[in-house]
Amino acid sequence: MLLAQERFESSMTLHGITALFSVSSELDPGFLPLEAWTRAFLIQADQPLAIVIRRDNEQRYVYHTKIISANTAASCFYIERMVKFLLWAAGGYEVTICGSEEVYRYIHELYRIGGKRGFDAEFMASVYRQPFAVLHLPYSATPAMQEHPVPLQRSFSGYRIGFDAGGSDRKVSAVIDGEVVFSEEVVWHPKEESNPDYHYREIVAALKKAASAMPRVDGIGISSAGIYVDNQTMVASLFLRVSAADFEAVVKDIYINTAAEIGDVPLYVANDGDVTAFAGAMELGEGKVLGIAMGTSLAAGYIDGEGNITGRLNELAFAPVDCKETGAIDEWSGDTGCGVKYLSQDAVVLLADRAAIPLPQGTAAEKLTHVQQLLAKDDRQAEAVFCGIGCYLGHSLAFYRRIYELDHVLLLGRVMSGKAGTIILDEARRVLDTDYPDLSKDILLHLPSEQSRRLGQSVAAAALPRIE
Repeated sequence: MLLAQERFESSMTLHGITALFSVSSELDPGFLPLEAWTRAFLIQADQPLAIVIRRDNEQRYVYHTKIISANTAASCFYIERMVKFLLWAAGGYEVTICGSEEVYRYIHELYRIGGKRGFDAEFMASVYRQPFAVLHLPYSATPAMQEHPVPLQRSFSGYRIGFDAGGSDRKVSAVIDGEVVFSEEVVWHPKEESNPDYHYREIVAALKKAASAMPRVDGIGISSAGIYVDNQTMVASLFLRVSAADFEAVVKDIYINTAAEIGDVPLYVANDGDVTAFAGAMELGEGKVLGIAMGTSLAAGYIDGEGNITGRLNELAFAPVDCKETGAIDEWSGDTGCGVKYLSQDAVVLLADRAAIPLPQGTAAEKLTHVQQLLAKDDRQAEAVFCGIGCYLGHSLAFYRRIYELDHVLLLGRVMSGKAGTIILDEARRVLDTDYPDLSKDILLHLPSEQSRRLGQSVAAAALPRIE
């Protein structure tokens, strides 16, 4: 709950709701944190409503909230942002609005194929191989939450292979009862290859190399960027140039089939963000861990309080964090205010431009390196860039906690490297301490330790399959 107004220095009004907060971005003074606006909205909310997101295997994520019966515009905006966030955090092909018919009609129009949020609808339909739908129920008929988290052993017992499919290199490890007996990192170019046979051969070669280092293989764990359901590839940038027909014929079951060439053993394929969070949970010895990697994009993964992977998408790159109507535009979906433009290399480039920092020609990664080099020379404007990202992060984490049971946040990625990471971390903590003191002691922020870095994605992935 918001404290006395005197504590706040900034105020912004949207749809008749005035958000109050103190820590804003020097380089983005119009930034309107979704959490600050949501808190102000909920103070006036008086009518219950629930959002149900249905995904594979009849799983349902259910979010109970309230709307303002006397402010339709604010209520529609709030529920639309929540639907958008929940779709990309939990994932699903069916949205049910339990409550207001007026809000339901608004969401139904937006998220129809061809509607303003048609991209999101089409994407989710392709992931879950189901037609996308928006339905309505009375609030009294709201179904119960139903998820099937996957219990993980947090154990390296037995003879295991862990494979990490990165965008520029692939890593594989052979692990016997927790001891790494073989590890290899090989440069590859999966995003440039249109023939899926290339990917298949490379994966098999890595798995066979690791298998040759052990007398047998008891299980295989895979860490890979993208979205995976029941070990099947649904969407993955690694196969960017592969045709739709070849994707369906080869890529969809590529990890299932390559693992089968090693043997009939337990297999678990997980998003690389979830594997990062899993590694952090093992190191911390606790659950409720959100792993966030700020690099080319914004990647995330989550481990629940029981140490399980939940099966949610956790694609926070496309989840909103800024209410500003003129916020940064995600070129992919056409939406504004999404995390990828606030917590990635894109954010560094955008803020550096506002800081009037001359940037070299080249990739966003090269521009990030340039700004970090300026920071190493104590450049004031470069420091402001990373303070701005820390501001975004702190406000975003406060909102993330509405969706995730969250005690620990593990921060990774090239944006967090070196002095920049320290500045971002300190500013995020200042935001939590200043604007969300009710949360600041409950959200612990961590940079990866040397032990975590040595562990690596491939070794952590080896612990994924459950071996009986």
